[in-house]
Amino acid sequence: MAKKGAIVFFITLLMASPTVAENYILNGSQSSQINFQIIQKIDPMPDAAQLILSFVVPLSFISPTFRQQITNVDFSFEPSPWRRMEKSDHRGNKIIEAIWQNPSVPIRTAVRFQADNSVSLNSLIAVTPFPMPAQDRLDADYLSATPLVEAGDADIRLKAYQLTRSSETLFDAVQQILTWLVDHMRYVVNPTSYSAIYAFQSGSGNCQNYSHLAAAMMRSVGIPVRIVNGITLSEPYDIQVGDTILTSRMALGRHAWIEVYFPDLDWVPFDPSGTEMFVSNRFIRMEIGVDNSETKQDGLIRWTNRPGTSNKPQFKENIEAEFTVDHIQLQAKKENYGPRKLLLCPNVESVFSKVSVELPAPITSDLTETALRQLHYSDPFVFGNLEFPQNIDFLSAREPARHGDAGAMEMRKNFMVETAEYVTTRGRQYAQIFILDKPFQLQTIALALHKFGGKGQIWLELFKDDQSKPKAHVATSDILDLEQINYTAGYSWVDFSFRRTPLRLAPGRYWVALGFTGSPVLNWFFSYGKPIGPPDGTRYKTIFDDDWSRSLAFEFNYRITGLTPK
Repeated sequence: MAKKGAIVFFITLLMASPTVAENYILNGSQSSQINFQIIQKIDPMPDAAQLILSFVVPLSFISPTFRQQITNVDFSFEPSPWRRMEKSDHRGNKIIEAIWQNPSVPIRTAVRFQADNSVSLNSLIAVTPFPMPAQDRLDADYLSATPLVEAGDADIRLKAYQLTRSSETLFDAVQQILTWLVDHMRYVVNPTSYSAIYAFQSGSGNCQNYSHLAAAMMRSVGIPVRIVNGITLSEPYDIQVGDTILTSRMALGRHAWIEVYFPDLDWVPFDPSGTEMFVSNRFIRMEIGVDNSETKQDGLIRWTNRPGTSNKPQFKENIEAEFTVDHIQLQAKKENYGPRKLLLCPNVESVFSKVSVELPAPITSDLTETALRQLHYSDPFVFGNLEFPQNIDFLSAREPARHGDAGAMEMRKNFMVETAEYVTTRGRQYAQIFILDKPFQLQTIALALHKFGGKGQIWLELFKDDQSKPKAHVATSDILDLEQINYTAGYSWVDFSFRRTPLRLAPGRYWVALGFTGSPVLNWFFSYGKPIGPPDGTRYKTIFDDDWSRSLAFEFNYRITGLTPK
């Protein structure tokens, strides 16, 4: 039963038994000084008549939780453009357009600035009633439906109403919607559509889908929401959770999130796909609008060709961020309510309902080794966190070319980001859980890896689970020499075989950990959130740790292949 009172924002993280929901209140601060630059190289085709590049100038921004101060902004172009224009759009975005006529040589652009970013997660007080008074709703555009934010869709409106009909405060309505969204969406890198309806119906999407669905649901019940585009930085940060550490990390690349208008707080940022009811200081805020079809100016490439030709320019982009100052002091406090999946939040004093979710019962088995051997394993079965963009060169990933205004073609920025962890660093070992709900004869385990170089050998260790940590050793895979792994532009499955002897596993929880020797340089791709496994299902340890006490806020991509009984 829901309880109400003057309480706080919460975060949810399973750190012990999978049958117990442990929620954490986040408090503390982050402050960083970041030297940032984006380098682009565009190779125009010989038949190009005109090339236009658009950039949004990052602006300083202040909110109750996140602050961004931008200084030393510099744009450089080589060769110099034929024309350079500056303008501001009706959302307040400051845009620079650079135009080249008949470009015949590669064009190099550089955007550089310093960002002093800080996050303060002290207690906030949110008292605006819900439904929100009409005079407090600000810009009507941020309440409207768009082709990507279908706030008028009957099913989206009904679900938003069901979630918020008992809410007494605006904050309660927002947290009800975001809590539902976190539990009912899973992150995929390359969805077939970016709309709110696609996200609602499929239960999946990237950062654009999460943001569009959150905006559609909130706008449908009268809550102003705007879409924010920017860049996230890959520098990880730790949260102290009692005696353990939770490490959070984003990809280095383009990202979309939302800002919600509270009359008593102003615009407050939230990151639905990052399962955060704030944004960390690893975010660079660039552009705002009603949806991501409007927030397209930053990184936009437009061109016209000579009559009878249809080639498009070649593009590469490199984003770099140097943290010259980085102070992190974040702690989490346990509560006992919330969604099933990870949700990180600051303290907010408000009247709201404690969301209670029934968690699935743990999978157990009383099958003996003899009983497992006597089963006949014949049905092929594959499962895991399977969706990731294979063999993609992230430096040149763009949206498909499309027809733009005034007969020009255009390519927009892409939100396909390289979410990966360097997992052969000395002094650390990484492990990912997988859960069996039936007896299983294991054949191979594949990891989504990218080989950068180095020499050495790699293998997998299989462990049984004990209180959400790897414990008893079960088996070791065949060993691979790094030379056996082909180099590709992006990430691909690397199979580790367990076929030497039949390995039959009872239903339950198991861990796979990557082992290595020598100096291999490998990245392991991961998905934001926990698309498949439990919130406590990705861990690492250092040479100074006695056990696997450190958790990661994301899930590695893995594939389990084998046989099940008929």
